[in-house]
Amino acid sequence: MTTALITGATAGIGAAFAERFASKHYHLVLVARDEVRLAATAKRLLEAGASEVETLPADLSTQEGRAAVEARLAAAEQPVDILVNNAGFGLNDSFRRSSIEDEERLLEVLVRAVLRLTHAALPGMIERGRGAVINVSSVAAFVPRGTYSAAKAWVVSFSESVAAELGGTGVQCLAVCPGFTRTEFHERGGMDIKDIPSWMWLNVDQVVDSAMRDLGRGNVVSIPGAQYKAIIAAARYTPRTIVKKVSRSRSKRWE
Repeated sequence: MTTALITGATAGIGAAFAERFASKHYHLVLVARDEVRLAATAKRLLEAGASEVETLPADLSTQEGRAAVEARLAAAEQPVDILVNNAGFGLNDSFRRSSIEDEERLLEVLVRAVLRLTHAALPGMIERGRGAVINVSSVAAFVPRGTYSAAKAWVVSFSESVAAELGGTGVQCLAVCPGFTRTEFHERGGMDIKDIPSWMWLNVDQVVDSAMRDLGRGNVVSIPGAQYKAIIAAARYTPRTIVKKVSRSRSKRWE
């Protein structure tokens, strides 16, 4: 039986991954901060076909929360075959206006948790000769926009490095880089998104479809949506000085 552990599993992209795995009758381990939402999500996923659902309340911005998830990933009983590092954190202020405490919490969730959870999951996967780590990054990784973009760029680089090390082990590592995706992320972050054109929006199923397709193909980076493939290709070949000017002129943040 395949077991998948998903962080940030009660909403948005994390919930979409959980629903996809439930439809395949996986054993699920759901990680989020809100115990009430975890319980409601677990009930819904059991009804959707999950063979079993564990809930693990944890705040990944804390050492205690990360340690609890690391312990579950390292457990020999009901070992985890797929880890989805999806837990999100956004700031609605520029670097110079936000508090250093908030900046550090963002790094704890988007960088340190991804690092530590991946490190905890890999030994068992490698020993069993199968498994996958899916790290949800962002197209923001390719555009300089404060600590959030820097953290997401780290996730892509880290995933590529880990994937290179995993060659021949039967274990994969994939970075998924969605653009604007219709979730509660922007609302919860108090972000103004009214001026974003409709053609730039993805839905969560598109993101999961792209991720699973690219995982099946053995790709290391997944960019959902033709529009974002074109945007990122252009950004890669545009002089960095121009990219920086464009990014400074925008007040929006990518998911």
